[in-house]
Amino acid sequence: MRPRISMILTAAMATAAMVAVAPAASATVPNAVATEGGGRAAAAKPPPSGEGGQPIFAKGGVRCTLGFNVRKADTYYFITAGGCAKSGQKIYADPGLTVELGTVVSVMNVAVALVVYVEPHVERPGSVLGFPGSRDITAAGKATVGQPVCRSGSTTGVRCGTVTALNQSVSFPEGTITGLARTNICAEPGDNPGAPYFTGTLALGVGIGGSGNCSSGGTSFYQPINEILSAYDVNVY
Repeated sequence: MRPRISMILTAAMATAAMVAVAPAASATVPNAVATEGGGRAAAAKPPPSGEGGQPIFAKGGVRCTLGFNVRKADTYYFITAGGCAKSGQKIYADPGLTVELGTVVSVMNVAVALVVYVEPHVERPGSVLGFPGSRDITAAGKATVGQPVCRSGSTTGVRCGTVTALNQSVSFPEGTITGLARTNICAEPGDNPGAPYFTGTLALGVGIGGSGNCSSGGTSFYQPINEILSAYDVNVY
């Protein structure tokens, strides 16, 4: 979706390991599962998982960013935004759409989505990518003007700045989003929409878009996290 102001709104691979077994010799394959015929089959792969800041994809060439993993009791979800915010839409971990992460189950403010994971009762990490490494997220925080904030995105990594204004509105063809926080953090295509905004170990919000770039500077907006959590009745870790 494209806003009427100048904004950037952009839309897993496993490595196979071969175990050689010499003739007439026995070998144990780690994590193998015995079969009825006495042979061994490879263990089932773990369900696909995501982490805040990683790119995610949908049909039609859509690319967004995973915001935060959240949960309700023992059911796990993640939050995203932009072109991935359409009810019933399948979300994938790869641009070839071969690794399904989950399905959009709810949309808020025309641009923020809640996605339930495939195998939703399997725990997922409560962290965002640090490019390199990960940064743990333990709770939700409230935005204030002048507050330090960082954004994790797959194009430009982690970028930091400050919150410059609250209660901002941005108009889209589908409607107007109100109550946004504005920052002086730049964004490039592929960072937003959906990027996690945080300070320390506190989640602050999910990126909606921005203007400018990371060469000359820019502005970006995020939907405060507490409104999202309340609307979906979920919690960060």
